[in-house]
Amino acid sequence: MPETMQQLLRERADDDQPAIIHEDQVTSWRDYVAVGGTEAAALLELVDRERPVHVGAVLANSPQMLRSMAAAALGGYVLCGVNTTRRGAGLSADILRAECQVLLTDDEHLSLVETITDDLAAADVRVINTDSAEWSELLGAAGALTPLREVEAMDTFMMIFTSGTSGDPKAVQVTHLFPLFSGLHLAEKVGLTAADVCYISMPLFHSNAVAAGWAPAACSGAAMVPARFSASGFLDDIRRYGATYMNYVGKPLAYVLATPEKADDADNPLRIAFGNEASDRDIEEFSRRFDCRVVDGFGSTELAIIITRDEGTPPGSIGRGGEEVAVFNSETLEECPRAEFDENGALLNADEAIGELVNTTGAGYFSGYYNDPAANQERMRHGMYWSGDLAYRDAEGWVYLAGRTADWMRVDGENLAAGPIERVLQRLPAVSRVAVYAVPDPNVGDQVMAAIVLRDESELTPGELERFLAAQADLSPKAWPRYVRLTATLPATATNKVIKRELVAQGVDGGEGVLWVRQERGTSYEERG
Repeated sequence: MPETMQQLLRERADDDQPAIIHEDQVTSWRDYVAVGGTEAAALLELVDRERPVHVGAVLANSPQMLRSMAAAALGGYVLCGVNTTRRGAGLSADILRAECQVLLTDDEHLSLVETITDDLAAADVRVINTDSAEWSELLGAAGALTPLREVEAMDTFMMIFTSGTSGDPKAVQVTHLFPLFSGLHLAEKVGLTAADVCYISMPLFHSNAVAAGWAPAACSGAAMVPARFSASGFLDDIRRYGATYMNYVGKPLAYVLATPEKADDADNPLRIAFGNEASDRDIEEFSRRFDCRVVDGFGSTELAIIITRDEGTPPGSIGRGGEEVAVFNSETLEECPRAEFDENGALLNADEAIGELVNTTGAGYFSGYYNDPAANQERMRHGMYWSGDLAYRDAEGWVYLAGRTADWMRVDGENLAAGPIERVLQRLPAVSRVAVYAVPDPNVGDQVMAAIVLRDESELTPGELERFLAAQADLSPKAWPRYVRLTATLPATATNKVIKRELVAQGVDGGEGVLWVRQERGTSYEERG
């Protein structure tokens, strides 16, 4: 049994089954491992081994990014996946914080990198365009690979930046053990074999695509299809490549379901969709529409808390988690009381029951943020890992998310969390995506605001929204949004997570779309001109 990704890939060195399928090109595992070894050898001849051997990658989902991942694993150095949606000072800060010696990019992203040339030069970062003659010459001149080191399970394989929904991204150190464990577990859980084709359209600079796309393919010998997510092109790609498995994070299922349904949607090879953060409705609808199994769970980029939905998980819950998973009050440092509900399912004791999701035994697979001791201290307090996610648990231990710690709202003296309100609004058939957040009350506290994206070709009127909310017995009257904005899109990270701080900054009157306002003490909505 291999103990590292380095060992695992070496075991694929004589495998002639397809590893990468891209456009009309097919690369075997044998060739994938060989070119990865060549790249590692070439880069190790360039680096200063007295400095941290960190190689950055400003690359989209492509065969080159997959090769660079294999190279880092085989070469025993650290690959830093750089978010390709970052710009200017933010992009520069990520690369420099990760202490990259070499930065790999391509023709598509070269102009992006050129905007920070001075910053990179000052830090002695060598930029290499992998589409250039220089790169071809470096690969051609490379000798046999002698790894930087024989890695151990807890050695860092990659640095992956957090999504940045609540602040500046932080560089998570991902060990060799995590993708290996995740890949082996997931391949067994969903029955992946060398006959499967894994469609990887989530960004490979993020943990979801590494742990739930690349890793299970490497562990099972399945083929990988590096792709860019497109809701309209999704099904054509699945059919074109014969994809039987896909991973997702955030709202991709909702994006796809927002497109018009066709009679033959279920005529496709997809067997499994695995990911996290899909709503109950989207899980059910995606499974029905595309005739596949959807397996949804919860996992932070830091990899310290992992929860999967077991059979019998009630609607709205993300599962139970292990004995180490708990919900704690961050002020009293005590476990929160279990949630209590009325006969309609409304949460009665939100103030007491909602707390922060924690790992009581420590960091789990989290090896810390690189070059960020303050953030490490914030995450690891009192011997526990604090996720920053609000949650509550029912009497049977089922966990329900309530948003991020910044998602608390104080409305008319009552504490509300965004998550439960979002789950109610997602029941509306016309709704594709929704974000609930606080805006200041003119007098004191907060008011609830919701930004809603409708499904393609769907409509919603103020009267329909009012009637829908009135019919939701588990929704507190104070949780009715005071302001509702119908918009074409929501600000999101590259990993499809809504950036609520941008919505908060827009306030009530900012942003695009149509604004509805509910009467201060009433239930009806009117459009504000």
